[in-house]
Amino acid sequence: MCAMAAADPDFDWHPEPSLVDFHDPSSRESLQLLGESTWRVAVDHLYGEAFVRPVGPSSYPELRERVFGPSRRPAPAPTEPSTSDEVLQDITQRLLPYTYNAHHLRSFSYFTAPPLPVAVAGDVLASWLQQSVDVFHASPVGTLIDEEVTGWLRDLVGYDEAGWGVLTSGGVMANLMAMTVARDTALRRIRGLDRPPRGADLEGARVYVSDQAHFSIGRALDVLGFPSGTLHVVPSDDFRLQAEPVADAIAADQAAGLVPFCIAAVAGSTNTGSIDALTDLADLAEREQLWLHVDAAYGGAARLSRRDAARVPGLERADSVTVDPHKWFFQPIDIGALLVRRREDLRRSFLQTPEYYRSSTPEDEPLGWLEYSIEGTRRLRSLKLWASWRHLGTAGLGRLVETTNDLAAELNALIAASPDFETVVPEPDLSVVCFRHLPGVAVSDDELDRHQDRLQRALEISGAAWVSTTRLHGRTWLRAGVMNYMSTGDDLVALLDALRSVAS
Repeated sequence: MCAMAAADPDFDWHPEPSLVDFHDPSSRESLQLLGESTWRVAVDHLYGEAFVRPVGPSSYPELRERVFGPSRRPAPAPTEPSTSDEVLQDITQRLLPYTYNAHHLRSFSYFTAPPLPVAVAGDVLASWLQQSVDVFHASPVGTLIDEEVTGWLRDLVGYDEAGWGVLTSGGVMANLMAMTVARDTALRRIRGLDRPPRGADLEGARVYVSDQAHFSIGRALDVLGFPSGTLHVVPSDDFRLQAEPVADAIAADQAAGLVPFCIAAVAGSTNTGSIDALTDLADLAEREQLWLHVDAAYGGAARLSRRDAARVPGLERADSVTVDPHKWFFQPIDIGALLVRRREDLRRSFLQTPEYYRSSTPEDEPLGWLEYSIEGTRRLRSLKLWASWRHLGTAGLGRLVETTNDLAAELNALIAASPDFETVVPEPDLSVVCFRHLPGVAVSDDELDRHQDRLQRALEISGAAWVSTTRLHGRTWLRAGVMNYMSTGDDLVALLDALRSVAS
């Protein structure tokens, strides 16, 4: 039988064949032009929209109509190709006017910081390199860059060489993995099992958190199969979890025949940026031989600053720590991390060896990140953080953190000195400020809550600034997350003036 020659691919069906079949060097100019056009669209958006207003004024129904058309429903997939210019034009006209703009100097809302330009460049390169950082041979150098970057994060937390870390999609995934390791390590030890706890072994187990803990801890326990009631919520004191009430809760649960195995503390809560009593909780966990997890997704970055590192003490005493570089390290979404004090704890929970991931050089024992993570295929998240950490250094990143902390303290002081505003705490722990506007006339608590919601929406429509809202002690407060290191004191004054203006 004669072998058939492979047919030469023909890409003439596309208006830009050199952007589909680009293996030949003759496509280089087309790729270069596409890159320049794309970067130009991004920069035009920055200075034409992102620095102009924090977010568009459209309501949800209005936005659906503007993006999808009169039907307000997504269109079917296109059947015919378009040119790259047409695609970029569609992005420019249909999508970019309606984005949330983290770059705006008065965008004080969530934990979405403006990404560093060099981090964006690293992200672009990671997309082109198309590494799959799960097994060594799918990403040889990416595997090593992940190891270096997670080593930097491990050092930042304060772990020694026995520690380890793995990059994740964000804090939710990191917290899920942390609860998995706590179950398989601490609960197994406490119950005296010769295997990881499953099924009935999870009955009566208890994890202790404050009322300010991130929702992902409870979600993780649900996903892992723990029964209702596993999460024991202990009331916080000024939004900070203290050791004494946790100790009381542990003692009461033990007396009732329950099985405490983990304390999940917070270093930089989502609501207020508050920090639990980490050192005291570490003492308690050590005394009771419980797993201590610290969700430092936001606050862990304070350790970049020599001046402010002491605000987040005791991370090195935790068994596991979540850190989210796409928050306060100013990285493009997404990149999170889970750090553990003992490398083997992480590997024991996630080690799997699929038959199609065989090494051709087993004697070399190459590092495989699949052994340390729930995730399989994942992109080279480390490159953007590696590039920007190299570009700014720890000292430079720390300066950016200090700037936002100083701005938050200044905003809190401005509010405290204003008779028409009130702040929830005398001083913020980090760069989050919760406050509310006082309308100047006597109103009920419910009406004051509604006033904050109306004010937030009016500010959003005005385009002058943006804050979010949250619920604290059952009441509604405005919440300013100061995450933009390019903001100034003038922007803080402008925020309060804008709120006064829309309130009137």
